[in-house]
Amino acid sequence: MGGTVASVNFNARLLAAQNAERAAIGVPPLVWNQQLAQDARTWANELAASGRFEHSPDEPGKPIEGENLWAGTPRAFAPEAMVALWAAEKRDYRPGVFPNNSRSGDVEKVGHYTQMIWRDTHEVGCATAVGNHEQFLVCRYSEAGNVYGERPA
Repeated sequence: MGGTVASVNFNARLLAAQNAERAAIGVPPLVWNQQLAQDARTWANELAASGRFEHSPDEPGKPIEGENLWAGTPRAFAPEAMVALWAAEKRDYRPGVFPNNSRSGDVEKVGHYTQMIWRDTHEVGCATAVGNHEQFLVCRYSEAGNVYGERPA
């Protein structure tokens, strides 16, 4: 987790917050992956420069990485609050085979949470970038979660 002391602390807190959610349901912790963090930084910078808020396209020939996004007021949110937005989706989560994991029937209402707790995901790397009006957080995951026909946890 290279970088300044502030970024290392921020990254460690992002990792800890996600691992707390995993521990709560008995899923092994994620480990930080610097290459995933670099990939996340590239996309976070793109979002900040463009002002768009959308998932990155898959890169041909590259393994698919899972991705969670967050956006909010620049420098107004702690890393735990960013992760808490994804964790809040567990209110609509139900165990079972993906994509049938939403009590409401809308898998998009649980997709960030299921990626974060996905049992076969072992590594994460995250980065933030600040645009004109918003701060963007991108977390990349390997192996990618939210795989149709598999169970999240």
